[in-house]
Amino acid sequence: MFSQSKLMRLTPFLSFLLTIFAFAIIGEANAQFLGQDTARRVISTAVPFLTITPDARAAGMGDAGVAVTTDANATYWNPAKLAFMEKTMGASVSFSPWLQKLVNDMSIAYLSGYYKISKQEAVAVSMRYFNLGSIQFTNANGQPLQDFNPREMALAGTYSRKLSNSFSMALTARYIYSNLAGNISNAGTNVNAQPGNTVGVDIAAYYEKKKIIGTVPTTIAFGATITNIGGKMTYNNPATADFIPTTLRIGTGITAEIDEYNKIIFALDVSKLMVPTPPIRNGQGTILQGKDPNRTILSAMFGSFNDAPNGISEELQELIYSVGMEYWYKDLIALRGGYFNENKIKGNRKYFTLGMGIRYQKFGIDFAYMMPTSQNHPLADIMRFTLLFDFAKSKQEKSVDDSPTNVQ
Repeated sequence: MFSQSKLMRLTPFLSFLLTIFAFAIIGEANAQFLGQDTARRVISTAVPFLTITPDARAAGMGDAGVAVTTDANATYWNPAKLAFMEKTMGASVSFSPWLQKLVNDMSIAYLSGYYKISKQEAVAVSMRYFNLGSIQFTNANGQPLQDFNPREMALAGTYSRKLSNSFSMALTARYIYSNLAGNISNAGTNVNAQPGNTVGVDIAAYYEKKKIIGTVPTTIAFGATITNIGGKMTYNNPATADFIPTTLRIGTGITAEIDEYNKIIFALDVSKLMVPTPPIRNGQGTILQGKDPNRTILSAMFGSFNDAPNGISEELQELIYSVGMEYWYKDLIALRGGYFNENKIKGNRKYFTLGMGIRYQKFGIDFAYMMPTSQNHPLADIMRFTLLFDFAKSKQEKSVDDSPTNVQ
């Protein structure tokens, strides 16, 4: 067990360490953070739970979801899609045991709901809760002080609006709370742990067009989001504040309605953290290559595209790819598969996913299963479960622009 004094010295880095466990890059990331291993260039942020896929549908499709057909979980993937919902109201509940290979008391829960206030507008709320299990604090002599349950939470509200028959945008505001060490204090070092909190906003855009390709009615969609644009987070010292995971995600989704019984959806997402790439330092901490990560929020966001020490090649290595496919039979039963790929020097998360879903009247259930490409991986055997609730349909008024156009 950590002694109290040791724990307090490590408090500013607790979120970083949890990130490492979550993404199974413990040794490599620590070395990079200390500037001793230039071959591992992992980017760390505070509250990494914000980047964990919460719902089972997208999780079964390789974590691709920014432009697939919408449901209540669009609050996470792309809330601009909510303006295209055909139902007036819907909700979802998702749950996933987390890192079962390491512990048995961590979990992630996600609640979301939306309401169409008009044919062009929708509002939504969501809550994400990350339970990090139980830990025990001890003093310098190893005597127990107290048990504590680290936890993190994010509450969000969204407004989504159609700007044309094919295009919509959305804005989300989010409150983020992270309590990793309670209020433990160390009188010997005058270091006091405190819960961290901050706010962030998301900007989202969505475009879809219905066409006839050959003889197959097809919906082609594109989506883009910038999520978690917000202030840095600290647990006891503003000088050691960390960026939250501001993320750019773009993607496309193609839905082909083969006939009245069969439908196939293809999805591709590309994402990138819009936070500083850690520079290469010498043993004294002097920057040898790269840029100083101590920047303002906007400078960090826009500078994240050209601050990698190894130039454009390293910037390209920071792109994360998610590809997935979904098959529906009579809009009742779905089978899913996907693949998630992260460069080996940026975290090396690589895994296949499988999933299935069932819809019956106003209810639905989704299940997803993760299969990392390496053996004995902490992310192995992770399962996600989602319950969906859809309510009465809204009245539709199709315009000429919504009707399919022939493409030979």
